[in-house]
Order: sequence, then structure tokens, then C-alpha cells
Amino acid sequence: VPLERMLVETDSPYLAPIPHRGKPNRPAWVVHVARTVAALKDVSVEQVMEQTSANFARLFPRSGLQR
Repeated sequence: VPLERMLVETDSPYLAPIPHRGKPNRPAWVVHVARTVAALKDVSVEQVMEQTSANFARLFPRSGLQR
């Protein structure tokens, strides 16, 4: 999936990312997902965060998030 079409989330309540495996998942841990995507795509985590935030704003324009 191209980064321009991707969102990241921690949606699964019982499958927390490593290093939090075994605990209930939390939205604050989405950074671990972004780091993994960055490593797989060979880009910076900042690039993943910027692009996925822009993707969210484009997909959900009523959210008020502007990019």
C-alpha cells in the first residue's frame, strides 16, 4: 500500500504493539505502529506521521484537522 493511501491506528483492544504486548491497547501507542511502518517503508517516522495525518484530514474533512 502506498504511504499516500495509508492510515495507522491501534484499533485492536487486546493486541497491543510490542513492547506493550499482554496489556490492553491504548491510542497513545500508535507511535509504535508508525515506527514499524517507517521501517518497512524505509522512510522516517516523521514522514509516516505527516503523511498519515494528511491522509486522515483528506479522508475525514469534517474532523477539523488541516494539513
